[in-house]
Amino acid sequence: MATALLLSGGMDSIALAYWLRPMYAYTIDYGQRGAAGEVRAATAVAQALHIRHSILTVDCRALGSGDMVGTTPSPVAPVTEWWPFRNQLLVTLAAMRGLADGVTHLLLGSVASDGVHADGRAAFVTGLDALLREQEGGMRLSAPAMTWTTVDLVRHAAVPRALLAWAHSCHTAPYACGQCRGCAKHLNVTEALFGHAEAY
Repeated sequence: MATALLLSGGMDSIALAYWLRPMYAYTIDYGQRGAAGEVRAATAVAQALHIRHSILTVDCRALGSGDMVGTTPSPVAPVTEWWPFRNQLLVTLAAMRGLADGVTHLLLGSVASDGVHADGRAAFVTGLDALLREQEGGMRLSAPAMTWTTVDLVRHAAVPRALLAWAHSCHTAPYACGQCRGCAKHLNVTEALFGHAEAY
């Protein structure tokens, strides 16, 4: 079974990459403000773990909203960084590339805290998995850490601190802004894991 991981370069996807060692990793620049930082982190991690890495670029800035694109959040946004149908888009693009690579199973790095929005919940993953299975190739989708916190995932995976240090979590810039929810999560997780919140 050939597996591929959506590798955003954040703590969750880095931990999954280290734990599960997929054959392929896909990083998608869809126009988000932090794309360069995500690509930088994901590339370093994929190289360190000898995972075949592809960067897909599809400019969807005109379709985004909120912190990740630099506009006012949509009225239906549950959090300020919410981007309409983002995970659906990313899974679709990764599946398109994965089909060409012979991938049979896609991995998504959702964790418990992602349940604040609908596309970070188990029902979404189950539904999208069923949709992929109905199509040519019969690809599967799973989110192995969906019920865990990021701290639980990092500890379970036993990710080396040096590898985790590559993580890019900022929603608004290619380097940490220190103000957004992504940066706050990064600092909180670092403090929980190592006893102090350090800059990244």
